[in-house]
Amino acid sequence: MLTNDQIIRYSRHILLPEMGGKGQEKLLSSKVLLIGAGGLGSPVALYLAAAGVGTLGIVDGDHVDLSNLQRQVIHATPDIGRLKVDSARETIAQINPDVRVVTYPEYITATNIGGILSEYDLVVDGCDNFATRYLVSDAAVIYKKPYVYGSILRLDGQAAVFNPPQGPCYRCIFPEAPPPGAVPSCQEAGVLGVLPGLLGVIQATEALKMLLGIGEPLIGRLLLVDALYMEFTEAKVARNKNCPVCGENPTITELRDENYRQETCNTELDETEEEK
Repeated sequence: MLTNDQIIRYSRHILLPEMGGKGQEKLLSSKVLLIGAGGLGSPVALYLAAAGVGTLGIVDGDHVDLSNLQRQVIHATPDIGRLKVDSARETIAQINPDVRVVTYPEYITATNIGGILSEYDLVVDGCDNFATRYLVSDAAVIYKKPYVYGSILRLDGQAAVFNPPQGPCYRCIFPEAPPPGAVPSCQEAGVLGVLPGLLGVIQATEALKMLLGIGEPLIGRLLLVDALYMEFTEAKVARNKNCPVCGENPTITELRDENYRQETCNTELDETEEEK
């Protein structure tokens, strides 16, 4: 049952026929895990908190750096040097005291992801390297959690929702990571500061739709965003029956750290690399 203050706070949600009071109560009982409190994680966390998602788990072992502040809007100048999860928790508390924030000041690994992910309804991707992304995607399939994907570089971005068997998983579309050096990091190539805000809001929207069971999520659809020309392109993507994770005869059925390192994923898994 919503309190009087909650009825006022979420009044614009309650007015929506797709949501109403019951939908808001559902959000307040929902649990979302965010991988990363950087460029994508910042707007996702801010908007899910404002929307009244009851529990937000945030995994990030990084500290706030001056170079982050051009795009990681959940942090401020006084937060430089602090753990990102601590800075994010304090900002969220100022936005909405209804939200319980669970912080994990560590990097996600095959060893710890199962115990963390199993506690949540869905996971949102805010990571910055292929090794972590494949790990989170595989874990989402194994633990049967919807996975809200987002990626950015320079002035381009991508977003999708992966939730087999309703649609493909990340590996169905990208079976293997590109070879080392083929795709530069944001640290190497740059990123327009507002781009993660644009993609992060799309991710937050998709997360809310999945939690509420409304609309048509980006399942089986890969949204491509060109911010320079403000063009949105949608590509239909199908599930691969031979996928090693979500296919008919999966070969990846457990998570091992050695499978998500540079040699396996063909990308850096560098804990000093800054968040997107």
